Amino acid sequence: MGGRANKSGVTVRGDSIQIDFRYRGVRCRETLKLTATKANMKYAENFRRIILHEIATGSFDYAAHFPDSKRAAMFGFARGGNETVEVAMKGYMAAIHRTTAVSTFRDYESAVRHHLIPAFGHIQLKHLAAAQVRAWISTLDISNKRINNVMVPLRGMLKDAFADGIIDKDPMARIKNLPVVREDPDPFSPEEQEAILAELRPQAHNLIKFALWTGLRTGELIALEWGDIDWKRGEVVVRRSITRKTVKTPKTAAGMREIKLLGPAMDALTNQKALTFLEGGRVFYNDRTNSPWETDAQIRRTAWEYAIKKSGVRYRSPYQTRHTYASMMLSAGESPMWVARQMGHRDWGLIRTRYGRWIPQADEGAGSRAEALFSHKMATNKKANQCK
Repeated sequence: MGGRANKSGVTVRGDSIQIDFRYRGVRCRETLKLTATKANMKYAENFRRIILHEIATGSFDYAAHFPDSKRAAMFGFARGGNETVEVAMKGYMAAIHRTTAVSTFRDYESAVRHHLIPAFGHIQLKHLAAAQVRAWISTLDISNKRINNVMVPLRGMLKDAFADGIIDKDPMARIKNLPVVREDPDPFSPEEQEAILAELRPQAHNLIKFALWTGLRTGELIALEWGDIDWKRGEVVVRRSITRKTVKTPKTAAGMREIKLLGPAMDALTNQKALTFLEGGRVFYNDRTNSPWETDAQIRRTAWEYAIKKSGVRYRSPYQTRHTYASMMLSAGESPMWVARQMGHRDWGLIRTRYGRWIPQADEGAGSRAEALFSHKMATNKKANQCK
């Protein structure tokens, strides 16, 4: 009977019985020390149903059913509740591996390996306290944003441990994220744009000019392909982005969008077409390697910083090209809602809060057009009623 599978998730393994189930996204197989008799197979099926019910209701205790299982330790369960933060973190990472974006998982792995395990790995999970985490935060010499990101997998692991009843309270519940100051919009003037573009090599020139007149994020620019360009309609479809050399789809429906190509953006594409169109893949290439750009850091180091320095323009990051686009469109009187759609925002709330000072104030005649239109209609209707 060795190795014969049962549709109910029960399998005969040599002289024993193995049950198969999924827990926290991970496929688990556990062997029962029972001979493969008909009665024992029936028992195994019923036992598996109980486990599935406990998993569904959140009451499953891995160690209670399988105290000697390596899986129990991996998921943060251990006999006597003495599992360490390191064991619990590794179990949590194994559980979320398939459901987490590749680039995000790499960030979590880095946080766990370089920060969380060295700081807390030796501590028993039940003894980890909020005061210890706060003390650790005070020693870190990294940005507030990075600290917040490092704490994400720790928060996730402890939240699950609390929900599963492994710990009595979640120490991270009382620790708030640190404040993060976003880079304020600091757009480039037309004169600054010309000075920067004049110092760029041809392909980098096309890239930056296109960025200034579309507002695309750097990852979206890198990922752009010729098949995304609709020449007849004068539009580009944003379908993907590249982060840390990994292709990702937009997180929101608004991120997947069609952008109108204004004249300067179309000029940049036309010039680039002569250089990479026949390759049939990515639009923008690195002049130095004659291959597609791979990361935003590569653009910054090999093209942007040099051009800024040579131009004499005050340094700002390449992301300011996106802010420049927004400020130009709004200053020219374009609809904030239209600008929001172009930039991939769900609504124009962010446009109002971040770029409000570039939205023209209402002129003295504001409202006069609506008044003239609707007051005329009302007067016409009133006159018609009087004639009846």
